[in-house]
Order: sequence, then structure tokens, then C-alpha cells
Amino acid sequence: MDEIPEPSSRGRKRLRDQEDTELQCSDLDQTLSLEENLPFSDTLVALRMMRGQFPHIEKVAIQPFVLRSQLYSSVKDRTQVDRELECLRREKVVRIFKLNTGQDDHAVMFLDDYLNQHTLLSLGGKVKDGHISLLINAGLFTRQLIDPNMYWFAIPNIGSVLKGLSQGRKEVLSFLNRRRYKEMMLTSMEKKRLRLSPLDMRFHLRDLIGSGHLKTNQTSTGLVVQVSKD
Repeated sequence: MDEIPEPSSRGRKRLRDQEDTELQCSDLDQTLSLEENLPFSDTLVALRMMRGQFPHIEKVAIQPFVLRSQLYSSVKDRTQVDRELECLRREKVVRIFKLNTGQDDHAVMFLDDYLNQHTLLSLGGKVKDGHISLLINAGLFTRQLIDPNMYWFAIPNIGSVLKGLSQGRKEVLSFLNRRRYKEMMLTSMEKKRLRLSPLDMRFHLRDLIGSGHLKTNQTSTGLVVQVSKD
């Protein structure tokens, strides 16, 4: 049976560092625009900032997560992002989830956030047979189709958020495609409200820039976000 991970000693130190900077990141979130905090040189710093900027979603209890594509939008070297994420995963600082969107989407969640979702997870140690149904009902485990005795870790209550993620992507691209030059100032775009997604514009812009659907260009008046050519 799978064992629920507990943060390693190195991981715990990173988590303490995370806690020390969370308030600072929260304060920055209130004052900085996306244009001012788009680029980062370190994956963990980017994760902390984006965790603090995760939008509040009404009527959905879900822990903050960051898309791998969002990290690609902020850390220029994708190989560096993948390497540092794997290091953080091995140190049990984060957990990485494959999302059921029909695309190559992965969510990254700090392990402390994940473990705090359920009493059994926060206790750590081996999972007993009697716990499985509780964890499945809580949305923390899903059975693998190829082997019913194997399970994937899952993010509870993410279904409606994934639907909003897909619809929001389409809404943002449709909005820009209707404009004459398929572009808009990033600061103006960030203020737009989405009708079809519970996630905010900043969340979607980071995702679409990192996935290559959008690109940014520096102009004398600031960053312009533009639909990438096929």
C-alpha cells in the first residue's frame, strides 16, 4: 500500500522559508501588477509568489496550486524549471499532479497544503485498507484504470476549476483574436474580468504565455500581450 509522504528535513527547511516569505509575497501581490512580477530567476520563488496570488474561488474549497505552464511564463529556462521541480518533489516540498484536461497540464501544490486537506494525510505513515474509501470519497485518491489496486493522488474539488480553466483559455484567446492586431497592453488586459472562469485573468495570462499560446513584446509604453502565430 502507498505511504503518505512527510516532508524531509531539507523539505521542512524549505517549507519554513516558504512560511517566512508568504506574508511578504502577499503584500507584494497587493502592490505589483503582472507586468512588474512576470519574470523570476528561481522556480521556488516563483511558486511562492504564484501561490500567494491564487484567486479566491467562491463555493469551492480548494488549496492553491500552480500550473507548470505558469512557471514556464516566469522562468525563461524550461529545463531549469523541470529540474528544480523534480528536486522539490524529491525533497517532498511539492507534489505534482497530472490534470485531466485533455492537454499536457500539470499542477504543482506545496506538500504542506496538500497534507492539510485531510486528517489522515496530515498524520503521515502507511495507508491502511480501511482508509482507502475515505480518501477516495474525499477526492484525494483516484483508482488507476489499468490496475484497480493502484491509486493516483488527486486534488479534491478540482472538477469545476478544470472546466473553468478550459473555458477561460478559450475566452481569453477569443477576446484577443477579435482585436485588429490580436494584441493588448498587458496592464489593461489584466484588469479584464472573465465570464466563463472562476480563475482570474492573471492566472490565465501566465498559463497562456507559458504554454506558448500568447507572447509578450516590450514597447516604449510597456508590455504588450499578443496571440502567437500558428
